[in-house]
Amino acid sequence: QVQLVESGGGLVQPGGSLRLSCAASKLPLSYNNIGWFRQAPGKEREGVSCINLNYITTHYAEAVKGRFTISRDNAKKMVYLQMNNLKPEDTAVYYCAAVWVPGGSECPHSNHAYNYWGQGTQVTVSS
Repeated sequence: QVQLVESGGGLVQPGGSLRLSCAASKLPLSYNNIGWFRQAPGKEREGVSCINLNYITTHYAEAVKGRFTISRDNAKKMVYLQMNNLKPEDTAVYYCAAVWVPGGSECPHSNHAYNYWGQGTQVTVSS
């Protein structure tokens, strides 16, 4: 039932790095955009990064720009989020999501645009 599976979360000290993985092999339908979102307790789900798989265009939230990098492996149907120089403010449950957008050249930034979601992986940045 779960179409996307995230992994790679964990506990890391400030300044450390993690690489999150999103496996899309179970998706029953075609998709051309993958997004990473996060949600901290008491906060709304916010966009972190996304990638359009056709044009390989990417987007990053201002808070993570320069620190996070999204990439994909088409053969393995995997999308990654490399997170460097992690900060306590990055602590959240991280989700990957997918959607098909006909004719789209850029990935949508809003979580409302995505209809396939993973279960989430916890990232905790603390000393």
